[in-house]
Amino acid sequence: MFWVYILRCADASYYTGHTDNLERRMGQYQAGECSGYTATRRPLTLVWSQECSTREEALSAERQIKGWSRKKKEAMIRGDWAEISRLAKSKP
Repeated sequence: MFWVYILRCADASYYTGHTDNLERRMGQYQAGECSGYTATRRPLTLVWSQECSTREEALSAERQIKGWSRKKKEAMIRGDWAEISRLAKSKP
């Protein structure tokens, strides 16, 4: 199994990623073992995750979510599919 996930960073920004072991990855983030965007934005909170059957599916979902607006990401975190649909149809 693979996972796509969204983290809320200490500065209130969001980080989206994918992994084959969500529990291990969260431990790596909290221990400061992951360099890059999240390294200086700890602590991190897992706010959304979804299981995927393949790495390709997880990576595709990650790329799609990374292109979304903050409002659309927050609607997904809330599980507000009507708002996600509305935001997808509206022009930026």
